[in-house]
Amino acid sequence: MTRLDPELAPLEARDAASIIDQLTHGDNEKVEYSSDEGQKLEKRVSSSNGTVDIVEVDEKLYDEHGREKVLETAEDFSRALVSSDDDPSLIIHTFRMWFTGVGLAVFGAVLGMLFQFRPQVITVSALFLQLLAYMIGKFWEAVIPGPGSRFHRGNWFWNFLNPGPFNIKEHVAAQILANTAATAALACFVFASDDLFYGITVNPGNAIFTLLASQLIGYGFAGMFRAFLVYPTIMLYPQTLIYVNLFDVLHRSKGEMLQGKRFRFFWIMTAVIFVYEWFPEWIAPLLGSFNIVCLSARNSNWVSYIFGGAEGNEGMGLMGFGLDWANITSAPFYQPLATQISIYVGWAINYFLLPAIFATNVWHSQNFPFISQNGTIYDQTLILTADQSLNKTAYELVGQPWQSGSTVIYNLGVNLSIGATFVHIGLWHGKELWATFMDYIKGTPSGDLHYKKMHIYKEVPLWWYGLITLGAFITAMVCAYTEHSGLPWWALIIALLFAAMILPFYGAMWAVAAWTPGITNLFQIFASALVPGSSQANMYFELYSSQSLTQAASMLGDLKLGQYTKLPPRVTFAVQIAGTVIGALLNYVIMQTVVKNERTILLSNEGTRVWSGQQIQSYNANAVLWGALGKEIYGPSGPYFIVPLGIVIGLALPILPWYLYKRYKWSWLLHVNTAVLAASIGDLAGGTNGYINTWMAIGLTSHFYIRKYRAGWFRKYNYLFGAAVDGGSQIFVFIFSFALAGAGGVTVAFPTWALNPVGNADYCKVTTQEG
Repeated sequence: MTRLDPELAPLEARDAASIIDQLTHGDNEKVEYSSDEGQKLEKRVSSSNGTVDIVEVDEKLYDEHGREKVLETAEDFSRALVSSDDDPSLIIHTFRMWFTGVGLAVFGAVLGMLFQFRPQVITVSALFLQLLAYMIGKFWEAVIPGPGSRFHRGNWFWNFLNPGPFNIKEHVAAQILANTAATAALACFVFASDDLFYGITVNPGNAIFTLLASQLIGYGFAGMFRAFLVYPTIMLYPQTLIYVNLFDVLHRSKGEMLQGKRFRFFWIMTAVIFVYEWFPEWIAPLLGSFNIVCLSARNSNWVSYIFGGAEGNEGMGLMGFGLDWANITSAPFYQPLATQISIYVGWAINYFLLPAIFATNVWHSQNFPFISQNGTIYDQTLILTADQSLNKTAYELVGQPWQSGSTVIYNLGVNLSIGATFVHIGLWHGKELWATFMDYIKGTPSGDLHYKKMHIYKEVPLWWYGLITLGAFITAMVCAYTEHSGLPWWALIIALLFAAMILPFYGAMWAVAAWTPGITNLFQIFASALVPGSSQANMYFELYSSQSLTQAASMLGDLKLGQYTKLPPRVTFAVQIAGTVIGALLNYVIMQTVVKNERTILLSNEGTRVWSGQQIQSYNANAVLWGALGKEIYGPSGPYFIVPLGIVIGLALPILPWYLYKRYKWSWLLHVNTAVLAASIGDLAGGTNGYINTWMAIGLTSHFYIRKYRAGWFRKYNYLFGAAVDGGSQIFVFIFSFALAGAGGVTVAFPTWALNPVGNADYCKVTTQEG
């Protein structure tokens, strides 16, 4: 049996016999043909009944020799990796979509906030929620009587419960709703800090409205900037391609042989990784970081500093290899080659810079461990007045707090990257952004293939987003005064204007490079200049600026996901609003409960195996350092003036590579992103680093070798492999955290053996604070 697209029916008599003949010979996954009109055609064989489908394939995906084209541009990626198919008749607002979306939003919001108070901070993965949503949706599809049953005969209620197979648009809507709620709201850190360290209890009404205002302002910004941060093809959002590929394989073309192979590939790899993760995470930690130098020299502090990397803050992991997928993640599968190469160069600088800083005792580095995120224990109550501003007399008596050299380098790298981000986007992508902006002003629609497909759906009017922004702003203004934030009305306006001006650069970097700078420092510096000497004002300024920006970037990614999957814009709008409200309310309830019941533990330095205040303590410490002590610590006469100065220095970093490229056209300069490179120069100053060489090997294999020399495999399986990595490892982390790692109140250690030694898992020396 041969089935042809109706528009290609004239091909049937000529080609059907030859196609069927090839079914019995060789590899029949794909055979290409040309119609009389020169269309590129592709034969796809059904795995279920042998049906042959001939479908039109975008000729731009093939070179002049008929081979699959190497993906280079954003247009190449969006055409090859994102389906242009759409079925406007699919029902979206169903019981199972809302049940699944709201249920997972509650689940994600509760876990997302609980995890902030754990010793091992875990984020609720969007891909984990995507897989759960699929399983729940398919469950409801199976248990609720579907079309064809006697209940469905003209009955709208049963059609609402189960209109048929759980479809891709229901799935996307449920995942966006859940993911919007799952990120811990920054405002909860402010309220927890106020309660724990300042004895301030914010009125519940004020707290909830502050939460909603800080979240929804960012949402309004996202909607107002979508025309040039979402619609154009250049705004690719590479990280979103992981989700799009998974949606595609779970829902599209189930009868085709290729899709069946991809479907099996994903679930097999997910299961394999889930099973494997028990070894590097619990049974055999040496697999997560193996270093032959550590095995050869087990009693040297410097060997541990440079080559160690199995344990948190152990060392930089030079020459180490480890295959712990929970650490590797899907990033090397989706991050563009330019981003990855810039990261590698930044990491290489770590190997020279961090030891040099420590060995020469710059900033009294040898008073701290080689790698440490902590400064000296410092009692902030001794230097703050009743209104949480700096008592200069007391400060002179107590003295200043000090930070480790690794912390200073990390913050310097972050600030260099902030300055470089603005200039990099301006130089390399400024013309594209400006052209898109002018098209928007002129009313010229985007020419993006997927955006054109969205024209059949009603768009969300701009005034809807404007109204949300205005309402959130008024709410924020009222709350800032009634809760005694110390933030003047004019400073709130500046915070929001500042965030709005930065969003095009921040959002474009996220969309193009799949990377964003740690922008918090910029807002803290600006706040300390506008309202000096107040940690409270600094926290609230950062809340409304930083949260608005990060929330907007997250929402823009979801809007792009909606565009790629052809989800009607008003559905995306509705589920994002619902997820924001659910997340804000539950975040507050959970935060209040934990702070009330675990107050003593959250204030302690050690914490327990179940609860820890490290996140809140760190947040508060930064507010005090930048807010109350900004001038003394980071001012021109302070010991760390180089840190804020890094933003100014960073502005110059992208100029040289851009100039050299324009003058000499050296193609390798296209892979230099100085913003990413700068952020990476202190990136090894914390956490576990024993896996980074494996990360590099996977990234280069994926985006250099496979993308160039195995283009077909790259298109079909690369992003799906990334999805399986995240899916398998994150399901493992969730189960393991609660079952054996202490998140459920029980910690079970695996017995010691050769691959699970006493001390550091990579056999490097357990170092002391001395060099």
